[in-house]
Parts: sequence; C-alpha cells; structure tokens
Amino acid sequence: MAEKRLQPKNVDLRPDRYDKRVVYEKCGRAKYISHLDLMRAMQRAIKRAKLPIWYTQGFNPHIYIMFSLTLSLGFESRVEVMDFALLEDLPDEEVLKALDAQMPEGMRIVSCSAPVHSHTEITHAEYIIRISADKTPAEMAEMFKDFMGREVIEIQKRTKKGTYKPVDIRPSLELISMEAGEKYLELTMKLPAGGSFNLNANVAAEAFLDMYGMTADEICVERTKILIENGEDFC
Repeated sequence: MAEKRLQPKNVDLRPDRYDKRVVYEKCGRAKYISHLDLMRAMQRAIKRAKLPIWYTQGFNPHIYIMFSLTLSLGFESRVEVMDFALLEDLPDEEVLKALDAQMPEGMRIVSCSAPVHSHTEITHAEYIIRISADKTPAEMAEMFKDFMGREVIEIQKRTKKGTYKPVDIRPSLELISMEAGEKYLELTMKLPAGGSFNLNANVAAEAFLDMYGMTADEICVERTKILIENGEDFC
C-alpha cells in the first residue's frame, strides 16, 4: 500500500487575497538597518498593527512580503517600496495609519495603494549624492563638468567567476542638477536600476573621485525616485 503523503495544513485553502503596496521613508539611523533586519522589523510591525495578513500557501506558510529594488546599506531613501497582501479589503488609509504607528525610528509610511506596476518594470532610480572631499565644492563642480564631458568612463566590474572586467558607465550617467554648497557638492542623478543593470550611486561617485585623485571625506546618498521605462514613477 502506498504511503500516504503528508499535505500542508492549508493546501485546500483559497483565501481571498488583496494586494497592497506601501511606500515608506528610511532615513537617519534607519539607513543602517540591514535587509534581513528590515524584513524582521516589517513582519513585527505588521503583526503589531493587527492587520489580517495573507500567508503563503504550502508546507511552511509565512508572511508574504516583497521589497522592490533593495537599498544599499548606509543609503537614505524617500521612496522604499514593500508589497504584501491582506485577507480583507481594508481601506488604504486605515492600513497606512495602522502600519505607520508601528514603524521604528527613522522610518515612515508615506502611502498605501494597490500595486499598479510590476517590479520587473523598474529601469532607473534618481539619487541625491552629496560629496565632501579634499577639494572645495566649487572646484569639484568644475571637475564634474569635465567628468560628464568624457566619452568613456570605465570602472572595473567583478564577474561571477571572481575576475574583473572594464565596463563603460558613461552612457548610464544622467546628471539632472548640480549645486556647489558650502560643504558638499550636491548632484542629482538618474542611474540604471532593476534587473537588467543596476549602477550603485556610490560606484558613480567613486569613479569621479578616482579619476581626479581625490579622497572623499564623506559621500551621502539619498534615493528620491524609482522609475519605469517611460519615466513615470514606479509607485
């Protein structure tokens, strides 16, 4: 007689599912929260908010959470995105208030809505990059104009085999604005992001500094937008 196969407890369950997408800020001390700790923090917040959360189906059901375009450690962001699902179709404002009340220091829920775009549609992101180095901001501004005027800007990219190959990032750099302040050179840039190619804002800043032999005192990065191919906001 064939051995009876164990079935997960929720194998025959088909609960209604209502997808939600929240946009949240991650600033100040929260920029040092690792991705793993962020997942734990969000799971705790959802449970404390007493939201009717939807769990995955299978032998090991768990809270369904998906983060779009994971942020590098140490970066601040005005537009972080998390998708999850509920068993009840609660009003967006109610979900926002309940979840925002449970956010750790430095994090704030900005909006809540049903997802419109798939995370695979993401192509670019915008960043504010502030650089302090051993040159004045005005001097760095002139250097950056020269930097952006180059036909080729090569970096060494690590391959899956552990070797390095030169990659020209110049076609991927789009300068939106530049301002030389008292302490920082402030750049607003649009860079590739998503599945096909992701250019880290720190890599772009370091390529600039290395080209002119400068040593950075500080590089601060803040993500301000996530974009899809036609230039619209992802969220």
